[in-house]
Amino acid sequence: YSRVRGSVAAPTAGLHFTPELLASIQALGVEMAFVTLHIGWGTFKPVEVEDATTHEMHAEYWEIAPEAADAINRAKLEGRRVVVVGTTAVRLLEHVARATEASGQHPGSVVRPGSGWADIFIYPGYRFRVVDALVTNFHLPKSTLLMLVSAFAGKDLVFRAYDEAIKQRYRFYSFGDAMMML
Repeated sequence: YSRVRGSVAAPTAGLHFTPELLASIQALGVEMAFVTLHIGWGTFKPVEVEDATTHEMHAEYWEIAPEAADAINRAKLEGRRVVVVGTTAVRLLEHVARATEASGQHPGSVVRPGSGWADIFIYPGYRFRVVDALVTNFHLPKSTLLMLVSAFAGKDLVFRAYDEAIKQRYRFYSFGDAMMML
């Protein structure tokens, strides 16, 4: 976890998972797969355009090992839930799933192993191909990350959750509190 240098930021959603918690989760029979996305400055660039479809995402380098792709594809094939930790991991997996689907070269696979550059911008209306549940921190207004969670769970529900988080004095952003979206 976070062993490969290259990202401008820590994978903060994963900071909630201690080695002991991960071991407990695995002891329950949960299969884990790790992927690499080198988060760039563009992740933190606010959306400043009226039409979100014109917002430019900067490309970020990614890698998915064959073992990780196999685990994700197996889970989807078997009807198991793919729970993703972190919005950037969501972007990576959805980028690769979209490219895998478009190529038609990996029948029966949702994602393929490999590496490349992802510049996907996920906002409300997006159809998720991989992600069934998401663990993420609370994100800042006008961020691409807030738009991604709104696409996943619905803007109204997300904004109600954020209102409650503010009332309860939850901490936002990198070292803040987390939520799980099912």
